[in-house]
Amino acid sequence: MFPLHEPLDEKLREELAAYDDLTAALLARRGITSKDSAKAFLSPSYDEHVHDPLLMTDMPRAARRLADAILTKEKIAVWSDYDSDGIPGGVLLHDFLKKAEANFENYIPHRHLEGYGMNKDGIGALAKRGVTLIVTVDSGITDLEPVAHAKELGIDVIVTDHHLPGASLPDAFAVVNPHARADEPYPFHELCGAGVAWKLVVATLATEPSLRERIPLGWEKWLLDMVATATVADMVPLIGENRVLATYGLLVLRKSPRIGLQKLLRIMRTDQRSLTEDDIGFMIAPRINAASRMGDARDAFDLLATDDESLADTLAKKLESANRKRKAEAGAITRAVHARLKERESMPSVIALGDPEWRPALLGLVAGNIADEFERPVFLWGREGNMRLKGSMRSGGKTHALELMRATEDTFEDFGGHAAAGGFTVKNDAVFFLEERLVEALAKLDQTLDEDLSAHADADIAMTDVTDAFYAKVQHLAPFGIENPKPVFLLREVPVRAISRFGKGEEHLKLSLGDARAIEAVTFFAKGALARTADALAAGALVHALVHLERDTFSRGNPIRFRLLDIRMA
Repeated sequence: MFPLHEPLDEKLREELAAYDDLTAALLARRGITSKDSAKAFLSPSYDEHVHDPLLMTDMPRAARRLADAILTKEKIAVWSDYDSDGIPGGVLLHDFLKKAEANFENYIPHRHLEGYGMNKDGIGALAKRGVTLIVTVDSGITDLEPVAHAKELGIDVIVTDHHLPGASLPDAFAVVNPHARADEPYPFHELCGAGVAWKLVVATLATEPSLRERIPLGWEKWLLDMVATATVADMVPLIGENRVLATYGLLVLRKSPRIGLQKLLRIMRTDQRSLTEDDIGFMIAPRINAASRMGDARDAFDLLATDDESLADTLAKKLESANRKRKAEAGAITRAVHARLKERESMPSVIALGDPEWRPALLGLVAGNIADEFERPVFLWGREGNMRLKGSMRSGGKTHALELMRATEDTFEDFGGHAAAGGFTVKNDAVFFLEERLVEALAKLDQTLDEDLSAHADADIAMTDVTDAFYAKVQHLAPFGIENPKPVFLLREVPVRAISRFGKGEEHLKLSLGDARAIEAVTFFAKGALARTADALAAGALVHALVHLERDTFSRGNPIRFRLLDIRMA
């Protein structure tokens, strides 16, 4: 049976006495244990809970330099990453610099031809176009040689990033990154790349009051649509200042005048007025990422930055097409992996496969599906445009991804990641022994992941508890994400009315649960133990179900439904 979280102790329950039992418990499980922190979490305030950007190390220097470049019409280049953090960050700096009447251009490196981060060729091209200041977004913190090259060419670089640095910082004009220094005084360190870039905008406006002649007071809040998009898409913790920026950014998104966003939402049949963090994570972000994975990231940038309706229409359709192509190619790779695994007599403890024809940018998606299905670590590799063998891995939920790669580090040119996932570049001479070495390393590796806390239910509920009022109470804690997960509920001994599969390959599962009142429960890409249990179910069976609550936005009246996380026979 699924375990429940421990109830609150009396002292903590008394501290959170202003809230009902469920809300108090959910707050406490998120580390919110005082009246003041509970109020800040449930009622985030832009005026009270957004920190002064000038507190960040090097921010005053960066803001002054950017303001001077704007006022003197220096040629500025915004160098942003090509993903769903870097692109929104590049867009918000584009909007700011355009509004400030600056002389600037946006540069986005090509994912397959240039790779991540700054590079000397791109910097050289910018120098020839007269650029004297580069502002990075979501990149630059480890680009020591490119930044030094820019300095040799007479270009100042302002690095804005949120990734961890290497052994030393780049020799840039300014390095603005809350993770760059152990003694960073800025109160919140978990901003995404676009969040740091937005902070530079706010700091520049505060540093140079004359810019307010061009930019009205408060206009910068309109840029929070891009900050919220990046904050959710890049999966940074949705707590503290990120929660404030995401909350207000969602409000902006719901009424954003961006014609490209509106066109994309129409194609996706998503109502802009009721956008949620799920719409960003599962609908908008994949299409932004599809641009670089399947072609050129510039398409996603132009879609979000343009005010040309015809261009917006063309680009929205192009991104939708790229996303369909991404799904098709990922599906083809998945089928190829299945075919190769089927040929094996036994399944190794670590799956490692590759093909020079596979796009590395798609392999994280496929590795995640295969790892979930076979419940073990999966490494998949392909060949980049620069001929490097690059790939992604997913842990399967039981092995620490980064520790496994560290245990075989002599196999990789470079690698990185966290407990559940990672990326790597494998050495050419080691690729033929990759799986063998990983299997050997796993056998010696003692460190495994703790039991997934999502397996613990936040509350035991009955079907009669699932009302609009109860759903509203849960949604008070939204937006949900990393470190603020959606609450998990346990339904005990609930009857299954009907079972069905849907999707082109019938890969998704739908159950009708309940007796007197039926509620739909769905899970997408049902795999592993959940799929095996579902295959053994018959109408009339009693089950224990672990679920999230959500709205079905594609059905009339947007009824509440369950997102099925796990299911067991009662």
